[in-house]
Amino acid sequence: MAKPQKKHCVVIVGAGFAGFNAARELSRLIGAATQIVVINSTDYFLYLPLMSQVAGGLVEPRHICVSLSQRLHKARFVLGTVQHVDAGHKVVSWTSPEGGSGQVGYDRLVLTAGSVNKLLPIPGVAQYAHGFRGIAEAIYLRDHITRQLELAAIAADAGERAARCTFVVVGAGYTGTEVTAQGQLLTTRLVKKMPGLAGQQIRWMLLDTAPRLLPDLDEHLSKTASHVLRRRGVEVRTGQSVANVLPGQVLLSTGEKVATCSLIWCVGVRADPLVDGLDLETNRGRLVVDEYMAVPGALDIYACGDCAAVPDLTRPGQICGMTAQHAQRQGRQVARNVAASLGVGQTRAYWHHDEGFLVDLGGLAAAANPLNIPLSGPTANVLTRAYHLFAMPGNRMRILADWALNAATPPETTSFGLISAESVPLDVDKPRA
Repeated sequence: MAKPQKKHCVVIVGAGFAGFNAARELSRLIGAATQIVVINSTDYFLYLPLMSQVAGGLVEPRHICVSLSQRLHKARFVLGTVQHVDAGHKVVSWTSPEGGSGQVGYDRLVLTAGSVNKLLPIPGVAQYAHGFRGIAEAIYLRDHITRQLELAAIAADAGERAARCTFVVVGAGYTGTEVTAQGQLLTTRLVKKMPGLAGQQIRWMLLDTAPRLLPDLDEHLSKTASHVLRRRGVEVRTGQSVANVLPGQVLLSTGEKVATCSLIWCVGVRADPLVDGLDLETNRGRLVVDEYMAVPGALDIYACGDCAAVPDLTRPGQICGMTAQHAQRQGRQVARNVAASLGVGQTRAYWHHDEGFLVDLGGLAAAANPLNIPLSGPTANVLTRAYHLFAMPGNRMRILADWALNAATPPETTSFGLISAESVPLDVDKPRA
């Protein structure tokens, strides 16, 4: 009697937009015939575009976290962080959050490790700034903003009060712009309930060395976002950044000193440090792949999302940006290519059509350019929220319920105090052991 044929094993490292969508598509295509192993450091897929609403107190944190075991029920989930890839023996080694370790062999490997905060060589940033890449950082930021105003309301010293009421955001890209917009509205709501801050200026500053907000997006989005933020009193400062950070103070590149207890770092991201230890060719810190997202010279290894320099065939010579839109589409296509390598379907190059971008500016404000049609105000806001509901792979009714409750009653603005600053350090930009 012939022995049953052994199942192929596809290992997916990371479960962000690229990895999550790759796992779902693979499960649909070859889930019954192939073992799919997903290794991720958390047991959920995090819907990053709504993180600023978590920080602004509009959406509950758990509602933007989608269970991997529930949504990827045809895959084997491993809670761990990949430390090493042995391409020669086709083995991936990982460690668990509590110090355990393990290995798994693969026939195909899909690297979708994502990205981490990008630090710049600015003194004091790693020690005193706070990033915005994970759910813990979003919860911490909401608590931190609330706490600063509560402490300012009882401060006897005018200088301390002003410093606690000053919030500096560095990086006017997608994340920094939305964090500033939601944060400013949060402080406006909070101050109304704090008599001790009556008449006190609540200062928000958004800094970037670029000549305009959202420098990588359409100019319409930039102008709309700038207009909305400036109208709310945000100090939008382009062409400048932070030069030095000290306890309770930042020195700007212009030489100006700003007293603040809140420095929020949204400068950008770089590929996960796992890439540094793979001994594979990189481009701007991202793994070099071909148009099929296969890694040249590494047999049966694919990569996509933020950790991979996927060629942008619509712009010859360029690579795709580090956006959720690209990662989501690349994840689906790399799954089809992996399936094709196992005999199901055909291999195709990654080719994208830009569908536009959406920027949530809080309240009824938003900016969007779907299919290059410029929109702003309530219309863009409705489109933005509809898109997020459509793109969410789960918890849609919970998100919708949060928004409905906020429309009917004021959002809760209490501080949990569960996460300390030491638990969300910015300095995560280090190679892994």
